[in-house]
Amino acid sequence: MATLQINGQTLDIGTIDPSTPLLWVLRDTLGLVGTKYGCGIAQCGACTVHLNGEPVRSCQIPVGNLSSEQITTIEGLAGADGTLTKIQQAWIDEDVPQCGYCQAGQIMSATALLRKNPNPSDADIDAAMSGNLCRCATYTRIRRAIKVAAGQQTATAFYDAAAAQGERA
Repeated sequence: MATLQINGQTLDIGTIDPSTPLLWVLRDTLGLVGTKYGCGIAQCGACTVHLNGEPVRSCQIPVGNLSSEQITTIEGLAGADGTLTKIQQAWIDEDVPQCGYCQAGQIMSATALLRKNPNPSDADIDAAMSGNLCRCATYTRIRRAIKVAAGQQTATAFYDAAAAQGERA
């Protein structure tokens, strides 16, 4: 019997082949489907989770390489009572997602950024988020949500175009 430390819990993953990518264990074995499969080659960021607090691509990490590491998925970000993190709330307030497919990975990368750098510049945001692709191209909303969560800007309702000052795409 193998176990992983995921979202603060020790979870049994059974007798899975140690070469199985973490992504498939999360989704298929544990039912944590918030982490998405995008490309399978660690290029799109849809499968981003935190490994010991660092954003990593779960599609490329064999579970056999994990022992006592702390893994956090999108399901583990909100408080036990359902209270959203600042970045999750900003994502809602700024209407970031269109299709939403990449958003769990985007939020995981943004969360790691703000933990390391609570006052990021545009260049810091661009660098931290560069490994996350969004086919809907909501990058300006993503940047704005990160700034809102960091307290650098006031939240603006998506439909309030005047307040957004042309930043919406």
